[in-house]
Amino acid sequence: MNDILELRRHLHRNPELSGKEYETAKTISAFLKKYQPDELLENLGNGTGIIAVYLPEKEVKQTILFRCELDALPIQEINNFEHKSLFNNVSHKCGHDGHMSLMCLFAKKIAMQKMKHTKLLLLFQPAEENGEGAVAIIADERFKKLNPDKVFALHNIPGAEMHEVLVKNNTFTCAVNSIIIKLHGKTSHAAEPQNGHNPAVAISEIIQEFQKKTQDNPDKEKFTVMTPIYINMGTKDHGISAGFGEIHYTFRRNANREMKELETELETIAREIAQKHHLKPEISWTQKFSANENAPEVVDFVRNAAKELNFKITEKKYPFTFGEDFGIFTEHYKGAMFGLGSGIDTPALHNPDYDWPDELTETGAELFYKISQQIDAQ
Repeated sequence: MNDILELRRHLHRNPELSGKEYETAKTISAFLKKYQPDELLENLGNGTGIIAVYLPEKEVKQTILFRCELDALPIQEINNFEHKSLFNNVSHKCGHDGHMSLMCLFAKKIAMQKMKHTKLLLLFQPAEENGEGAVAIIADERFKKLNPDKVFALHNIPGAEMHEVLVKNNTFTCAVNSIIIKLHGKTSHAAEPQNGHNPAVAISEIIQEFQKKTQDNPDKEKFTVMTPIYINMGTKDHGISAGFGEIHYTFRRNANREMKELETELETIAREIAQKHHLKPEISWTQKFSANENAPEVVDFVRNAAKELNFKITEKKYPFTFGEDFGIFTEHYKGAMFGLGSGIDTPALHNPDYDWPDELTETGAELFYKISQQIDAQ
């Protein structure tokens, strides 16, 4: 494990943001080459994606993909340990350094003992945090030719017991989308606001109407989380009535179908309120994540692997509300994403003091390898 631990700490010290994972990709490629994949596909998707291909000993009967992520977050790390981030306002606060490391350990295990009839694809995906990476990989012609039969991914879950395996059929993570509403009005003197079109009241009405869409009881239909992210209007010049305003919202729902319905409703609300106040709306969307829909028969491989390895298994009642672009893969292929507990007292994901617990690396690699063995034995 020494080389894996050093790799993880090197990745943590040298984080890169979504779409800029060039040195990270070089590091991963160099490591993988030591464990002799039958093929190493590089520069996938937006230019930094990697897939290590391991062929079985005999005839290929099925192809299985496992995915991890390359990117870090724009967060300033506050830890003081030796492997802390070397870059201001960039750090691995979601555990992707750990996910990459366990995938590299998985590659080592495969190199020592290949499958009999199962072709394994180890995908190191860029740009998960902004929702662009999976879309780019799916669209890559080299990826399309691989055509996996099943796809798997995991995510570490602070607040769950160390090594606990969290599974769920059907929706595992919510659909997420974000709307940007720009309201173009007319600037005027603050003493004569009637001569202009100030967006302030429109912004307040949009907030009120959007919040009415919140339905925070997951036991009821159309579970919805509405979160205002950013508001900007005018300047600090007290003699000027603002002529422009901007508001950003992010929202979550359990199902992709219900998400499309909500998107239409919110855009209609924004346009009608803008028209009411003589404002010209400019609406755009960003960081869209499809709901991650787990196929129950694929989740069973995770359950069986965890059981065989004597890990605690927890059946989740409700989906996680965070966005995960692995949902793009489960739209195209039968798949399963599962959670891996990273400790009750571990800082939460995206917190500035978070750090991947190294004792989890072997657990994740063992689960991926055991899943592969079970599928191979079919």
